[in-house]
Amino acid sequence: MSRLRITEIFFSLQGETRTAGLPTVFVRLTGCPLRCSYCDTAYAFQGGHWHEIDDILRQVAEYGAHYVTVTGGEPLAQKACLELLTRLCDAGYEVSLETSGALSVSEVDQRVVKVIDLKTPASLEVTKNDYQNMHYLLPHDQIKFVICNREDYEWAKKMMEEYSLAAHCQVLFSPSHEQQPAGELADWILQDRLPVRLQIQLHKYLWGDAKGR
Repeated sequence: MSRLRITEIFFSLQGETRTAGLPTVFVRLTGCPLRCSYCDTAYAFQGGHWHEIDDILRQVAEYGAHYVTVTGGEPLAQKACLELLTRLCDAGYEVSLETSGALSVSEVDQRVVKVIDLKTPASLEVTKNDYQNMHYLLPHDQIKFVICNREDYEWAKKMMEEYSLAAHCQVLFSPSHEQQPAGELADWILQDRLPVRLQIQLHKYLWGDAKGR
């Protein structure tokens, strides 16, 4: 039976994406091949505990929520993540996957909302982006750019144009917390009339930590 190494399973409000503010169960998988400069979940790089997928589904069901987010670390670094995503969809949840975009999303169940965090230059991991993933985007998917400075902003605009991202899915611009002022980023978006959604990390404004509580 398939197993996954899990850092935590918890219930909170979704802090990002188009479901921000909605009660959500988070399944945080352990491990990540990237080391982004702004990472706020380094505690998930190692450790964790092995769980059977059936056990994960039982824990998720205990919260009685409709939305489930599978995150990390980098969840796709564990092959059994694909099975977990499909099983969650089969159970009737609305499922999102938060992934770095460094690993292929080609086998992800098409019912899953893929939230791909395309790495900007200031992340120090821009060379890890797998741009083939842009070809697997569906209308319900989302591309996120964490913006650390003006260079990141200009790079993100270039990527939007090169891959016609706004025509394929929703594009999210997120200011790096305590690094890029959100108001300044909002001004840039308005000046350039970009068809993107500005998002802030709601959970950090509510509770001041990475996971929400």
